[in-house]
Amino acid sequence: MPSIQITVGSSSGLHARPASLFVQAASRLQAKVTVGRPGQAPVDARSLLSVLALAARCGDTLELTASGDGAEEALEALADLLSSDLDAAA
Repeated sequence: MPSIQITVGSSSGLHARPASLFVQAASRLQAKVTVGRPGQAPVDARSLLSVLALAARCGDTLELTASGDGAEEALEALADLLSSDLDAAA
């Protein structure tokens, strides 16, 4: 399974709005994607409560892992999303 480590770019971390945008994007993908802190158990990227529970702050490193059709493309799209400042786009 392909995986990638990414730094959270949103100035306020993965709070409600950025987490919601991330989960919505993950839900539109065919590939199954998980997200978590390196070395810890990952969570389903399609679960808003699970993603919020990561309590990821700006500058934190998260690991994305994908499996299934379009796994590489899913990682690329979600990594781009996580690394951008989603609060600035409001």
